Parts: sequence; structure tokens; C-alpha cells
Amino acid sequence: MKPALRLVCLLCALAVVPAAHGAGPGPTEQLRGAIDRVLRVLEDPALKGEARAADRRHALRQIADEIFDFDEMARRAMGQHWRSLTAAQRTEFVQVFSDLLERAYTSKIELYRGEKIQYPGERVEGDLATVSTRIVTKNGTEVPVDYRTLRRGDRWRVYDVSIEGVSLVANYRTQFNSIIRTSSYEELLKKMRSRLEETRP
Repeated sequence: MKPALRLVCLLCALAVVPAAHGAGPGPTEQLRGAIDRVLRVLEDPALKGEARAADRRHALRQIADEIFDFDEMARRAMGQHWRSLTAAQRTEFVQVFSDLLERAYTSKIELYRGEKIQYPGERVEGDLATVSTRIVTKNGTEVPVDYRTLRRGDRWRVYDVSIEGVSLVANYRTQFNSIIRTSSYEELLKKMRSRLEETRP
């Protein structure tokens, strides 16, 4: 999962998506706006260097909140176990889960070294849309990546990313289900909090 998550975070930071045509902003157009802001943060001389790391990552986390629908990602990642959680447990899980994803996001996007992104297109079905992309590495290898988005009001937000056909959320769901079935939800949360401590800047 770790290599896939690194690639997801990198891709979410790098995509330069052509504006969609037609009335109103589409999912790729909105994604591009957020990602343009990411690139501006990374290129801002005032935010470069280790001394400004906290400010830079804070700015990146704010943009991540606009890109990702963490509530939807958390619900899908928990799968059938979501129904058994209380309202308080759901709130707690979303917070810890989003903290883990955001920390990975903000720490990995600084690895950008000019990789090229191609955009074959997008597919919109009602309030759901998939933006298809390909990342082209320095050695010419192409990696297909699909962003699954959900419309919330006038915004399109990412709720899953599929790399070479493998869903990030499904990957998490398999791991979470295994831990809960062999132990408990409390043990899962304990492991997640431990991971947060390990990755604390």
C-alpha cells in the first residue's frame, strides 16, 4: 500500500488538467484549480526550505481538504463496519483517517521532479465522475491512474484513486476489515494513532 499511497499523493499534487468544455466547471477543471494552487505553494520562494516546512505543509493541507472528500473515503474504507459505529466513533475515525492521508499527502508531494501527466479524458454519470490520467515517468513508463469524484453541491471532490486498476479505498478496506475481524475497531484505531505518531514531523 505504501508505494501506491506515495504515487497517489504525488499525482494529486502534479496534475495539470485541461479545462473542461461546456457550461459550468467540470471535475477536471475544479481539480486543476486546486492543483495549480498546490504548485504555487511548492514554487513560492517564501515557503521553501526546512525553516518554512510547517507553513508550507499547512498551506498544502488546506488545499488537500478541498481536493478530498475524507468523509466519503472513510465511510467506503470501513465498508460494512461503518454501520456499527456510533456517531461519535464515526467522527473520531474520519478525523484520524483524514490526518493519516493528509500527512502522507503533504509529505510526499514535495517529491515532484517534473514528471509528465497525460489526460485521456473524463467520464461523468450524474453526481459521479472519473477523471482518467496517465503519469509518465522519467524512463517513459506510463502508469494509468483514475480519480473517482463525487459532486457535493457545486464541488467535485475525490473519494477514491485507482492505480493500474487497484483502488486505494479498497486496499484500505481489506486491511481495516482484517484487523476488525481478528481483533476490534478499538485495535484498528490504536494502530492508526500509532502510525500518526510514527510519521509526526
